[in-house]
Amino acid sequence: MKANKIYPWYFSLGAIIFYTIFIVVPAIVGIYYSFTDWNSYDLNKNFIGFENYKEIIFGDHVYLSYIKNTLVFTIVTSIAKTVLGLFIAILLVSGVKAANLHRMIIFSPQVLSFLIVGLVFKSLLDPNNGFINTTLKALGLEFLAQNWLGSLTWAMPSVMAVDTWKGMGYIMVLFIAGLLAIPKDLYEAAEMDGAGFFQRLFKITVPMLLPTMTIATVLNITYGLRVFDIIYVLTNGGPGSATDVINTAVYSAFAKGYWGMGSALSTILFIIMAIASVFIIRVMNRKVEN
Repeated sequence: MKANKIYPWYFSLGAIIFYTIFIVVPAIVGIYYSFTDWNSYDLNKNFIGFENYKEIIFGDHVYLSYIKNTLVFTIVTSIAKTVLGLFIAILLVSGVKAANLHRMIIFSPQVLSFLIVGLVFKSLLDPNNGFINTTLKALGLEFLAQNWLGSLTWAMPSVMAVDTWKGMGYIMVLFIAGLLAIPKDLYEAAEMDGAGFFQRLFKITVPMLLPTMTIATVLNITYGLRVFDIIYVLTNGGPGSATDVINTAVYSAFAKGYWGMGSALSTILFIIMAIASVFIIRVMNRKVEN
């Protein structure tokens, strides 16, 4: 067998071993522990079947609120990042002056850690001395000032806004790459036929960007479902459980020593992510084929 035919097998074997050891085996072990009462207070790990899952779905409504918050966060931030990222990308490829500078500025939050972003916005959103409320009061708009991170009404929207601000730059870059790959001849022909901006947008731009949108949507949704850092830094799940999501519940369960329950929550999150990713890819691929 020739060397150029052997090397791919070596790489494939290495990848299989890596994924088996570091992904497949831990996932199987975690799923097994989700069917036990594994905890830090008892050395025995008793098999209890679906009891952890029953408690999550039927036992305590708090767990269902965590799942609801996760889905709401994922849907809202995914739509916001996609719409804003596409809008900014279209602006920046349409001949705006200093486009590269604008791209760098809008993308720059992406390179910052969630810890830094969370701490900065925690000070900006402070109800007493934060920049946002101070500015609103200075402009005579005191009635708009809110306890952004401490209010049951505004805490989750505030967290989603911060996350959108941080992540839309990455989605913008994806769309810019997709827009630059669209042949200009299509737009020129459409203009000659009298097509307006929105006609070109929905007849040419959006259909041609469907593969990019598929990637962006999967990335947004998989991130949204596993969100933890930004919520932990900004609100730690509060006030009450208004911003708690599945991963903060997993963190709390493991921190309190309820490892079996934490494993069950992690398994539910994995199942939701797998179903969502497969569904999105199939729907987008069907649209591309059509």
